[in-house]
Amino acid sequence: MIRFENVTKRYRGTSRPALNNVDFEVQRGEFVFLVGASGSGKSSCLRLILREDAPSEGRVVVLGRDLRSLSNRKVPYFRRHIGSVFQDFRLLPNKTVFQNVAFTLQVIGASRGFIQQAVPEALALVGLDGKQKRMPHELSGGEQQRVAIARALVNRPQVLLADEPTGNLDPATSVDIMQLLARINAGGTTVVMATHEASFVDQMRRRVIELSNGDIVRDERHGGYGDISGVPKLAPQAEKGAASVAALTAVLELQREIVETGEIEPLVIDAAVDAAARAAYSATNENEAVDASAAAQDAGVDIAELGLADRLGLEKNDDEVGPTR
Repeated sequence: MIRFENVTKRYRGTSRPALNNVDFEVQRGEFVFLVGASGSGKSSCLRLILREDAPSEGRVVVLGRDLRSLSNRKVPYFRRHIGSVFQDFRLLPNKTVFQNVAFTLQVIGASRGFIQQAVPEALALVGLDGKQKRMPHELSGGEQQRVAIARALVNRPQVLLADEPTGNLDPATSVDIMQLLARINAGGTTVVMATHEASFVDQMRRRVIELSNGDIVRDERHGGYGDISGVPKLAPQAEKGAASVAALTAVLELQREIVETGEIEPLVIDAAVDAAARAAYSATNENEAVDASAAAQDAGVDIAELGLADRLGLEKNDDEVGPTR
């Protein structure tokens, strides 16, 4: 799906290469985190995959195509198979939600009929039913990012690249976006995400490729963020949304663990996720997260038996909730 073969990337005016002899392969359907300090080479990897840059040495192969042999006029056609989401949303401020998502299809000459069908489907996928006529300034930050994700997915790409997609969002909304990306990946889309969000990487336990000064220092399946000594920690907050963070984080962990052990069918897991998420959103404090547990159990999942009750705050007397480490 994506293959870096001894890739080195140098930029003019810099003595150290942005990437140094980088070698890895991403299989179809994987969810891969690129982690590392600022300047480690994460964004350079994404730019090479998008063919925004070319390697100084080595080669990058994406969807079976060696990007060295891809002519400039064919780059737009190649990018139709790759969706991209960024930290700053990049929405068109004078266009509605529908028009922002439709713009991607209009650029490639899609028919009016296809646009009228595909845009509502993409908005429904990201949970924005009924908001087609809203303007970007009328949406919350999380909703704007959902529009950006819908725009990236409306052409049904095989690969989704996400560059710090939760960087401008509050913790509760960030959990929501990560849950959405996990669902998109579960549908078969390959996701490569560059991030500093140690908590999500640690909780999801997907493949982690860590970069340092342009070198790959770790490639670990079911890995964590690694050294988080320099990552600021969020203080627990007893305000509306805190229970949502705790509950949705637990449900995400629940989904991962059950899929890996094969104890429950994925469709049952999805039902548990939906039910628990709805209950969690209505919670105003930690105690009301009980509703999330009950909803999950109604869907056939016993959170307590899986040792996750404490993540919902159901077996603690303190006020600490959310993804802490």
